[in-house]
Amino acid sequence: MAGEHSLPGEALSPRIDTSVPHAARMWNYWLGGKDHYDVDREAGDQFSAAFPDIVEIAKLSRHLLARIVRHLVTEAGVRQFLDVGTGLPTVDNTHEVAQRADPSCRVVYVDNDPLVLAHARALLVGTAEGATDYVDADLREPEKIIAAAGRTLDLTRPVALMLMGITGYVSEEQGAYTIVARLMDALPSGSYLAMWDGVNVVTGEALERAQEQHNEGPGAPYHLRTRAEFARFFDGLELVEPGLVSIPLWRPDPDPLATPHEVDALCGVARKP
Repeated sequence: MAGEHSLPGEALSPRIDTSVPHAARMWNYWLGGKDHYDVDREAGDQFSAAFPDIVEIAKLSRHLLARIVRHLVTEAGVRQFLDVGTGLPTVDNTHEVAQRADPSCRVVYVDNDPLVLAHARALLVGTAEGATDYVDADLREPEKIIAAAGRTLDLTRPVALMLMGITGYVSEEQGAYTIVARLMDALPSGSYLAMWDGVNVVTGEALERAQEQHNEGPGAPYHLRTRAEFARFFDGLELVEPGLVSIPLWRPDPDPLATPHEVDALCGVARKP
């Protein structure tokens, strides 16, 4: 079919379901990448037609990740990262930003999409001084994630748990808060939780309709949270400045040509006491 992509010389994995849109591939499409299929483009166009800001949020989230990782390495002294729901590789992936600041950084990526797996094995290659690994697992499998991460990361030393736009795919009924708490419980004092999630605090009904329409389709549903619901993920942790804010407002890089503004995505970084 048009738009199929695989690694050179590699057959398309039979596990890749090209009949159902996948979040990682839709985000790749919004970011201007090439690793998506017709079904992902159709679902992405449908969603962005109802909620055009999603394309901007996708791009803003990549800049946010870079700012957070730089802060954690250069100011918080973190040298280990557990990035769950990493998505398809793009520019300035977690290990690239971290190892640019300190080549000894160790990064473990976690995702459950076979296309992500294929690209990760080929492209997510770190420095010789550090380490980069990939775990094929779902966020709903915290015990599997912890056990696998422990083969690359030293879980007696601080780790930054990165959950960038992923927890919205797990509802409260599916144990979203319990899962995040379990992952943080496995990490020592001095570790960090860094995450962002979709909310509906700016757009209102248009976003609500777009999300409902998407959730009625064959793709994985996404659960928009309120500010209070998002804040619950950080219970018992120490938020770093500026606290819980819209993603462009978290320690923005100086830009004389642009003024950061609120979008329907909240983020926060917090330290485990």
